[in-house]
Amino acid sequence: MASEDEGPKVRPPENVNITVLRARNLRGSKGDNLNSLVRVEYNNQSLGESPKVESTAEYAAEYNYNARFECTFDDPLTLDEIAYKPVMVTVIEVLPKEKKQKEEKTLLLGQSTVDLLPLLRGENRYKSTLVVHPLPGSPLETAPPDQAKPSITFQVELDVVVFVNEPLLSEEQLKEVNLLTVSVETLYSPPEAWNPTGAPFIYNVTLPVPITADRETTVVATNGIIKAGTDKDLPSRQKKWCVPGNAQGGAIYIPDSFVPTTNFDEEDGDFTSKEDREFRNEAEMEKTRVTWNIERRCFMDPAAVQSFQNKIAQTRVWPVEIMRTPVPTATKGKGKSEDETPIFYHGVAYVNLAPLLYPGVKKIRGAYKVMAFSDHEVFEKTKRKGGLAEEAIRVATAMNRNASPFAKGGKAPKEEKGGKEKEKDAAKKQPSSMLKPTSDAGSETDVTPPQNLEGMQYVEAKSYLMLEITLQRPLVPKRPPEVLAKRVAELIPPRPLFARRTNGAERAVEDFHSQVASVGNLVLEEFRSLFADQLIQGDLPSGSEPSDERRRKLLYELNTSGKYFAFKEQLKHSVVKIVREKYLKTTTFTDKEELHTFLSELNVFLIDQMHVGLGKVLSLEDETPVPPPLTDSAQLKHFAREAEVNENFEVASKYYQERIARNRNDGDHWFDYGTFCMLINDISKAEECFKETVSINQSHVNGLLLYGIVCAMEERNSVAETFFEMATNVEPNCTLAWTLLGLFYDGIENDIQAEFAFLEANKRNVANAAAKVKSAMPEETEKENVVEGGDAEPEREKVVKTPATPSESGKSHRSGKDKPGSVASAHKKKLSVSSKSAPDGGTRKQSAQSNRPTSQPAEGSQQGTPFEEEIPPREPTPVPETSIFMIAVDFLLEVKAMNFCERALAHELLSPTGGPSAAYYVALARLKLQKKELEEANDNLQEALVLNHQDPDAWAITGHLRYLEGDIGEAKSCYERTLSFVADAREMHSIYLRLASIYLQENKFEDAKNTFLLACKKSPSCVSWLGVGIACYRLGELGEAEDALSEANILNNTDSEVWGYLSLVCLKTNRQLEAEQAYKYALKVGLQDEGLLGEIHEIQEAVGFGNPQF
Repeated sequence: MASEDEGPKVRPPENVNITVLRARNLRGSKGDNLNSLVRVEYNNQSLGESPKVESTAEYAAEYNYNARFECTFDDPLTLDEIAYKPVMVTVIEVLPKEKKQKEEKTLLLGQSTVDLLPLLRGENRYKSTLVVHPLPGSPLETAPPDQAKPSITFQVELDVVVFVNEPLLSEEQLKEVNLLTVSVETLYSPPEAWNPTGAPFIYNVTLPVPITADRETTVVATNGIIKAGTDKDLPSRQKKWCVPGNAQGGAIYIPDSFVPTTNFDEEDGDFTSKEDREFRNEAEMEKTRVTWNIERRCFMDPAAVQSFQNKIAQTRVWPVEIMRTPVPTATKGKGKSEDETPIFYHGVAYVNLAPLLYPGVKKIRGAYKVMAFSDHEVFEKTKRKGGLAEEAIRVATAMNRNASPFAKGGKAPKEEKGGKEKEKDAAKKQPSSMLKPTSDAGSETDVTPPQNLEGMQYVEAKSYLMLEITLQRPLVPKRPPEVLAKRVAELIPPRPLFARRTNGAERAVEDFHSQVASVGNLVLEEFRSLFADQLIQGDLPSGSEPSDERRRKLLYELNTSGKYFAFKEQLKHSVVKIVREKYLKTTTFTDKEELHTFLSELNVFLIDQMHVGLGKVLSLEDETPVPPPLTDSAQLKHFAREAEVNENFEVASKYYQERIARNRNDGDHWFDYGTFCMLINDISKAEECFKETVSINQSHVNGLLLYGIVCAMEERNSVAETFFEMATNVEPNCTLAWTLLGLFYDGIENDIQAEFAFLEANKRNVANAAAKVKSAMPEETEKENVVEGGDAEPEREKVVKTPATPSESGKSHRSGKDKPGSVASAHKKKLSVSSKSAPDGGTRKQSAQSNRPTSQPAEGSQQGTPFEEEIPPREPTPVPETSIFMIAVDFLLEVKAMNFCERALAHELLSPTGGPSAAYYVALARLKLQKKELEEANDNLQEALVLNHQDPDAWAITGHLRYLEGDIGEAKSCYERTLSFVADAREMHSIYLRLASIYLQENKFEDAKNTFLLACKKSPSCVSWLGVGIACYRLGELGEAEDALSEANILNNTDSEVWGYLSLVCLKTNRQLEAEQAYKYALKVGLQDEGLLGEIHEIQEAVGFGNPQF
């Protein structure tokens, strides 16, 4: 017996109470005075009727009627029904009895639906004021006599209170369960055979939704309404109940729930490209459509949520089936059963639910194209066997049988006869188009899969279904920015903005020093004012007696004027602080000997500190001021990069460290040094540098990204993810941050998160391109106004009357980036008045209708009305200059993150908008050069030059490659070709230096001088000025050589070659002392060039001086 009680405890049923309080503004068949009652129904079952109540125009009908039903917890379907089934309240008028009438007659006035969804959100009591929707034939349909136009004031309202004793879900359950809302809106561009004026059919949409770990419910949206293109929808479309029960009229709509309007760019489905907009405008404004606008809520327990998440991760797509069935009619005797209802036009939309696994995403909405249903294809894409069509038909039939609005229309059964007979004949020949074999002679053993010929019409018509799926809570929660910031601060504590305060004793001594210095200045001023005449004349006598006399006179003056006591008071406060803070004496002394001992000790200390304080003041006056540095931070960075290119890593490290020494609180200095450490493969030091960067500035995006990259390289993925996410939170519109986050997820094989990050990066990239176009438009408009001048009107007529041919449009696209923007701005001028005054609906209609004539010239027709020519084409789509992966590649190459760079290049190669372009091969060659893989770099450069023979970067890197290989002649040819192009290469400084050095080796000193001067003009450095000095020295221009070498020495006074050539210049100009000093400094800083040393020694021997060792 004990084992039976060990099972999971099921909560006892909970009563859900619905209290109808009152109804206002009721009108009956006899006027405002009437007797009425309310009937409460739920789940097609009556919960009871209230007693009849009298009401007048002034007094509301006070029902105060309570109905209830039990909510059980042993089956999750019960909570699921509460989510999507409303409580229906019907207001009924009780007519007075007439003579010989046994029972009172009643008249249905109106209905309201009560939404029970708040109960599943943790509420246990809520009050709603509902509108009572009049039923057909009800007196509520007519306006009151004193109100010609119905007003919201005279709407019939019903006050309802819903409550439970205990919440249906506890707080812990609310954190684990979820609520899935499926909104089936409209099928656009259906097959052409669908005719709104033909025989009626039932249009159903169905999809499976898990409610437990191993159970699914079939969600069905039935009774879609087919409409012609001329039948326009209202701007605000209200959603309907999925299972309205006996509701009619306006009661079938969910209160305060409307179909949203979104832009194409915000959708998640198919047909979202710019090329599809014209087709969608035409389909939504002019073609036949089937509308449902039905909302279905689905309750999912924690196991169902996990199952739903796992299935999305496995297959990504979710099948949503669509079909058409004949209208069922009442049959006499033995007729067809429900299972034999034929299914026509069986299609399926594969909805990509992967975005629901993105962090923080709760909703997807879009247009999903409908494909022909095939069991084989459904199994391949969704791993599901069979479809839900038969189950959906049974559910839809049950829903329609329960007094659906369609069945109560009264007109449908009459129209069904002809259509039903045709459908019967079709069913005899072909029960379902899904089962039609490919060959008439097929047998049961034929393995050829059946073809869904009717379903193929969806594909031919490019049909698509507007669908929205919303979750109450995201499946994958997104960490809020404050949590990420806290986590980053825990991993790398931020550096305090202000220096730490010294302790009390040190601060007290420092205050005493400052007061002594202040009093010393005041005493000095008194001395100068007292002996001003002697100081001016310069006859101040010296010696001990005059000094004692001046001291006595100064003390007398200070005592008689009271300044001596003022100085003592000024020092008194600082002395008290020393006593309290340093000696910790805060009470009076009881022992006199102890007091005398303390005072003597204090006196000695104060005298010593007085001398220290005066010494600080005097030493500051005697110190020689330190001159400011001649180079700034940017120049030091340039020198370091120059040393990197020349592979002089020791010098580069020195420059980076000097930048840090000048300002340790600049995060950029630490970041640049970290990237250098990445280049020399010192990962641990790079990590410390990036730590310092983030410690100084917790919002340093590049520092966050690089620290995340370093952590990913060390396989600390959780820490890396934190820093990548933090970077996207610091700058949400940063394309680079989102791309690197996607590359990180791709590296740990988290495909869903990687897809999300890349989508966000693409959105930012397109938005940045659009912002550039908008910012360029005002400038283009001004240019057009200046160019056109007074001939603006004739030019406008010329544009209107001249149709655009395909060749002209192609030229305009090839002419540059500024042309599309100028055209768009010109068209914006034409429609500035009309576009602002037209409402949204009119604008969409006009644009959809105008898009069709403008596409005719492309098909060969040159005819068009003036009105059609006036309508401008849509604005050009902003196209980003580079893909998100190439943006990441450029950054990663700069910061020497080779692993991530390889990953980004692989994605660029596979990207639909990327591929093996010239820029791709150039970037790959740069990566191979960093890895010292010269042969592969050469192959990539050859591919780049085949694709774009005029790419300056490709030629420049080819020159570097040849230079590193020792092929000087070929390197010079590549460098000269690079300089001949109109556009500059990415890095011109290294090209100038290496080409000029080649000229020096070939004794082309004039060319070397001019090339070095080009480098000095753009970005001067010690190396560039040294090259100028060497070239001028070889040309015999000693004055210019000395000037150039002096400039080089100013930028770097530790370069041994500069001192060596300065010694040569001084030897040539017969300056012995300067020649010897330059020679000594050259040896001191470590001149190792044997050729230069030999040349110096030869000239020293020739002139007879310059070497102190002679």
